[in-house]
Amino acid sequence: DALREDFEHALSVIPGRHRFNLHACDAETGGKKVDRDEVNAAQFKFGVSYQFRQPVSNLLMERMPATLELAACATVFAMVFGILMGVYSALRRDTILTKVFQAVSLIGISLPTFLIGILMIYLFSVTLGWLPSFGRGDVVRIGWWTTGLLTLSGLKALIMPSITPGLFQMTLIMRLVRAEMLEVLRTDYIRFARARGLTTRAVYFGHALKNTLVPVIT
Repeated sequence: DALREDFEHALSVIPGRHRFNLHACDAETGGKKVDRDEVNAAQFKFGVSYQFRQPVSNLLMERMPATLELAACATVFAMVFGILMGVYSALRRDTILTKVFQAVSLIGISLPTFLIGILMIYLFSVTLGWLPSFGRGDVVRIGWWTTGLLTLSGLKALIMPSITPGLFQMTLIMRLVRAEMLEVLRTDYIRFARARGLTTRAVYFGHALKNTLVPVIT
């Protein structure tokens, strides 16, 4: 009886496993099975999701706009603020704001990203109630693309998710820009530019900053 129940259970499971392309292949067809999976993956045919009962490729396309927007916003945040803070901390080394920037960079490079996210949710969502703790806000559909950059709630929903992964990269960029800027300011051609009578603004931003950004961009 136990053997019959196991056999009947196996028969009832087989259609579902075939439907989700999870059936095991034997030794004779194993190579063909692997080749077919590789071809399907190259054609973006990933089968059907167990949880949502929908094709995985459709789920990926549905969520791709939000993912790309988040990655782009985090990159812009890290680059812009990292460069600005790095340049300022190199040119104004003894100011209080520079010490604040260095403290922020130390926190950003020391704390794990998931902890920063939890602390930001607790402060700005739970305690202050300024920003949403989840979701994407209102989105605008432009063809097949959906964006939250054109609505106020969508922008508010992007602030914390963009800062959380971008903070670590921002601290690295800030430290790199500061170190490169200090090194460039000690070179001979900067001394020669000052000797020619160029203004401080022209020396810093016309000559030094250009050479400082080379390692940051590359």
